Amino acid sequence: MDYLRYIVEEIHSVIAATVDAKGLPVTCAIDMMDADENSLYFLTAKGKSFYQRLVDREYIAFTAMKGESTLSSVAVSVRGKVKEIGNDKIPALFEKNRYMFEIYPTEESRVALTVFQIYDGSGEWFDLSKKPVERASFVFGASEEKPGGYSVNDNCIACGSCLEVCPQSCIAIKDIAVINQNNCLHCGNCYQICPVGAVEKKSMQGI
Repeated sequence: MDYLRYIVEEIHSVIAATVDAKGLPVTCAIDMMDADENSLYFLTAKGKSFYQRLVDREYIAFTAMKGESTLSSVAVSVRGKVKEIGNDKIPALFEKNRYMFEIYPTEESRVALTVFQIYDGSGEWFDLSKKPVERASFVFGASEEKPGGYSVNDNCIACGSCLEVCPQSCIAIKDIAVINQNNCLHCGNCYQICPVGAVEKKSMQGI
C-alpha cells in the first residue's frame, strides 16, 4: 500500500501538530499536496507562525482521517523530519491542486509561499471499517521501523486469559498465545491480565 499517496489523493487535508517556542503543542489544518515514494510535500506562507515553528523545530506530526463515521473511518498518522525546499515546486503543486489559484490568484500574491518536504518519518494506518480492525506501521526516508504494541514470550502457559479480554479477538493459542499484530488495538488488556507476566510491551516509539 502506498500510504503517502493515499494521504495526498484520498484524504488530502490533515490536522498537523508542531511545537512552539515554549515547548507547547500547536495544531493547524493543512493540505498534503504531493507525494513520492519517500516524501510528502505541502506549502505555507512565510508570514505564518506555522512557518516559523517548522523552521525552528524541523519536525511535524499529523493525522489524516477519511470516513462518514467512526466505524467507517480510516486514519493515517505520520510524524517526521521536515525541511524547507523553497518555491521551485510551487508551479507543479498549483497545477496538481488547482483550487490554490483561487486562494493565491496572482504571481505577485504567491511570493509569500514556500514548500516543505517531510523526508524522513514513520506512520501508522488504522482502519476501523474492517472487522477486526486493521493496523499497519510504515516508514519512509531513512527511518527504521520500531513498531509498538505487545508480544508474548516463552513464559506463556497458554491459559487463555488474554483471549477473554481481547476486544478484537486477535489472539490465538498455539504452543503459546500469539497476537495478530495487524488487528491489535494496543489496548493492553492482555498485558494487564496475564498471570505469569508473559506479555511484553514493545517499544512505543512510533505513532
